[in-house]
Amino acid sequence: MQPLEPDDPPALGAYRLLRRLGAGGMGRVYLARSGSGRTVAVKAVHPHFAVDEEFRRRFRREVESARRVGEGWTAPVLDADADAPVPWVATGYVAGPSLTQAVEEYGPLPETTVRAVGAGLAEALRHVHGLGLVHRDVKPSNVLVTVDGPRLIDFGIARATDGTASLTSSGVSIGSPGYMSPEQVLAKGTTAASDVFSLGAVLAYAATGKAPFPGDSSAALLYKVVHEEPELDGLEGELRELVTRCLAKDPAGRPTPEELASALAGTAGGASGLVRSGWLPAPLVEQVGRRAVELLDLEPEPDRGHSGPVPFTQSSQGPAPASSAVPASSASAGFGPPDPSYGQGAAPASAAPEPATKPPEEPPPPEKRRRKVSCTVVVSFACFAVAAVLSSYFLLPLGDGGGAKDQGAEPPRASPPSDGGGQGMKDFLGTWQGPVTFKSGTPGGTMTITIKDGKPGEKVATGGTKIAGVGCKGYWKLDSVRGKKLTMNSVAEEDSPFCAGNSKGDTFTLRGDGSLRFVAAVGNGPSGTLRKIE
Repeated sequence: MQPLEPDDPPALGAYRLLRRLGAGGMGRVYLARSGSGRTVAVKAVHPHFAVDEEFRRRFRREVESARRVGEGWTAPVLDADADAPVPWVATGYVAGPSLTQAVEEYGPLPETTVRAVGAGLAEALRHVHGLGLVHRDVKPSNVLVTVDGPRLIDFGIARATDGTASLTSSGVSIGSPGYMSPEQVLAKGTTAASDVFSLGAVLAYAATGKAPFPGDSSAALLYKVVHEEPELDGLEGELRELVTRCLAKDPAGRPTPEELASALAGTAGGASGLVRSGWLPAPLVEQVGRRAVELLDLEPEPDRGHSGPVPFTQSSQGPAPASSAVPASSASAGFGPPDPSYGQGAAPASAAPEPATKPPEEPPPPEKRRRKVSCTVVVSFACFAVAAVLSSYFLLPLGDGGGAKDQGAEPPRASPPSDGGGQGMKDFLGTWQGPVTFKSGTPGGTMTITIKDGKPGEKVATGGTKIAGVGCKGYWKLDSVRGKKLTMNSVAEEDSPFCAGNSKGDTFTLRGDGSLRFVAAVGNGPSGTLRKIE
């Protein structure tokens, strides 16, 4: 929780702003108080969204969806104004830490607490799914902990499953790496079962203090979600069995929220029965109590003589990387109740850098820092690319997809030695293009590569793969050419937050029908048949 700054308005609608709670990809979140004295969280969207009429239309629809959710174990939407100069939405304020903060500060939670969290969230999802909605981003930072039970927040990316129009930007898969379901990662559609998968991952984190799909990059996390079994060390008995079922790769193998709530609550009479018996460890109860007392003592700041829309001195995400493939107008399409910044007292994953005039502050916890895509070597130039402020992901091999031009000087033309086939580089020269797929069968986009003559060790090819409008540049150095088989080593051309990875031994083989067969050298790498287009 931070003081208001000079460019913050004193009020939004009928709500007097008290403090700034954080900044996210959508805008700023404030602690506020209504005329009747109710404490609320108010989010004002970033002005560059406010000038987008399509965004305002989506905003109205998201808010209406979120209004329908307001029952137990959630934070209700209380008010909103989609027609204000800067649209805003107010929700009930939850005076408690997020599950992320609770586990980071106090370690894994007792089984009774984990069961109460799971039962409460399962009951919340049962209600949400009954309305024809899917949350799509269940994760520890979207779960708040209070004395009277857990709260599931941030329905800003909920989407009507029976609607005719997407409430997020077209073709985007919303979620958070490590907690997304396999079908979300692969863009195969998000259903109620996807939320159950995410809930299973949340329960594993609460019980063990570790995510079930660990990794040091978004790419690694998403790869493990799709291809590997969860790591559940520390989970035992019935709780382990329930979490394992939730994390089934096949959506049909997961329990329903009703089944999960019943199994977790047992004879306690639902989540409310578990909460009544005293569900939180004593240190957490003390923290929640202190926060409640602070709210009671909080007074509005002196009037600073400022009113009107929130001007925002810079993008809430900070400067976009030069290689970003996502236009600003397409980012952060979904919206609803506040993101976890208001449960943390610190800026969330996509928080803005503060103005230079502000005194230095302690950096936020790792999960709360601006999420930057970190792609590791999954395949040759492999990358899971983020497209949208709210962590939207595609599975992607490489490339600019358009026959990237060689940025350096053209190497001297000479034919590397062959094994007697007499072809040298001649038949490989030109621009080739075609679809590629991973060994798992996942589409990898369209690959384009331009091959020039050269000697071993020289850069002889540029290009890569493009999917869903996102691509990464790279080049290949010649290793050898033997008859109809060309072997090259791939190199990332630039340090981009969207792409990375080198590999040795990618092969390109000429075939009798005039096509060129590409096979990446590593892991679950892509392969495909390319045809000459130039």
